[in-house]
Amino acid sequence: MKSPGFVHLHTHSEYSLLDGFAPLDKLLASAAQQGMEALALTDHGNLYGAVRFTQKAAEYGLKPIIGCEVYVAPDSRFDRTPGEARKSYHLVLLAENTTGYRNLVSLVSRAHLEGFYYRPRVDKELLSQRKCRFNCFKRVPSRGNT
Repeated sequence: MKSPGFVHLHTHSEYSLLDGFAPLDKLLASAAQQGMEALALTDHGNLYGAVRFTQKAAEYGLKPIIGCEVYVAPDSRFDRTPGEARKSYHLVLLAENTTGYRNLVSLVSRAHLEGFYYRPRVDKELLSQRKCRFNCFKRVPSRGNT
C-alpha cells in the first residue's frame, strides 16, 4: 500500500525513556510496508537511537530523518527553582543535513549537561546559538512530568 508524500515527522521509539515503546525494527517495517519513503525519529530529550535508526532505515529502503523532541525551559535552562522551573514546552527539531545533525547533537548534549532539572532542557538562548540547519515545527505545553 503506497502512501505518496506522507511521512511521519514525529515518532517516538523505545529510546524515549519512560514514554516510547515501539522497537525501531517494527517502526521501520511498518513505514516500509505502508510505502513511505522516509521516517523521522524524534525521541524525547535524546538521540540515543539515531545511529541505529540510520543504519536500520537503509535496510528497509527508507530515508532516515533524525530529530528530537526537546524540552524548552520557560526562562533559563539554569533555573532550578522548584515549581516554575519544572514547567516546560516540547519542541520538535529535525536535522536538515549533517550540519543540522551536529547542531542537534550539541543542543541535546548541552541540555543534559547544563539544563537538566527532572529532564534535559534547552532555552531560547541555547536555541538562538544554533543557526538553523534544523527545522522546528511544534511547541506544546508538556503534560505533567512527560
